[in-house]
Amino acid sequence: MSLLKLRGELNAQQRIILAILGGIITLLIWWALAEALAQQRPVVSGELKELPSTFDTSISQQQRDSILRQDSILQSQATSFVKVYPILPPPLKVIRSYQGLLAQDELVGNTSRSIWLNIQGYIWALIIALPLGFVLGLIPLFRGLFSRQIDALRYLPLSALTSLFIVWFGLEDTMKVAFLAFGILVYLLPVIVQRIQEVEDVYVQTAFTLSATNWQTIRSVYIPAVFSKVMEDIRVLTAISWTYIIIAELLNRQGGIGGLIFIKSKMGQIDKVFAILLLIILIGFIQDRIFSYIDKRVCPHKYLKYKLPGLQECQYGIYFILLMLLAKTVLPTLIPSMAIWAALLVGLVMICLGELRIMGASKAGK
Repeated sequence: MSLLKLRGELNAQQRIILAILGGIITLLIWWALAEALAQQRPVVSGELKELPSTFDTSISQQQRDSILRQDSILQSQATSFVKVYPILPPPLKVIRSYQGLLAQDELVGNTSRSIWLNIQGYIWALIIALPLGFVLGLIPLFRGLFSRQIDALRYLPLSALTSLFIVWFGLEDTMKVAFLAFGILVYLLPVIVQRIQEVEDVYVQTAFTLSATNWQTIRSVYIPAVFSKVMEDIRVLTAISWTYIIIAELLNRQGGIGGLIFIKSKMGQIDKVFAILLLIILIGFIQDRIFSYIDKRVCPHKYLKYKLPGLQECQYGIYFILLMLLAKTVLPTLIPSMAIWAALLVGLVMICLGELRIMGASKAGK
């Protein structure tokens, strides 16, 4: 098959080879741009690295011009130069910067803090959006009363609302979680209402024919249909969630990779800024893979024609982990952190046992 065919499909080997080749090309372009934008800085002794602040009234403009003139003379007489990357650091310099971030800037602790804030924001957004979305989507009275107001929320400039969230929730983590949850909510709530409207009438009519009550129809038709599509919408919101958590952490730089990015950019450590950005991309990619896995195991009817043995164990493990995270988010003082780690371990063991059974059934079926 030609690789240039419109909408052509790639086999597994082609995907792997092209992905590796694409990564190499990206690194080469990155390195070439960094070298093209590099500058040669003269190495001189006695040079004033930082000028006095323009707000410093103790120094006159003539004195400031004299300092600049003296530095210019020293630089013109320099005999050695060093290459600097003020705009775009090369890939190797970015990779090396992780050592300093880990040793001096508590990268692991700040990253863990941001991830936990991100998870809490997701959970609170789902707690509010799911029941409210079902009420608006299923009951015409409430949809007519509030649907236009809900749709209008999407046009709010959320970054401009940070001062309000500071007034309402203070500067601590509560404000950050609330801001992130609201940012996800304004996008997720209209989507849930839309997903309810997209449920095919044939399934609703079948439930009606079987004399199902309203609650039975919601439980057996609407909830599975909506959840199977909302998982894909949650994956799309991953990038939005990290955007808002960075904004929230800039307001009170008491930890988190958002505050760390701001500090490193103010210090001119561009290589460390790029290193943190690459870490955020990696975390977002892992989150996307986790959401994709949860979707495949919680909604197997989208991907499988029949139920494999081991699916139930995987689902129990996922539900157990999600319930513990929910409990820790809603009741943070009552649930110790060790309980979360223990629940995570138990849930992962259940998931692994289920995956082993699925692998065994798949091999037996071939």
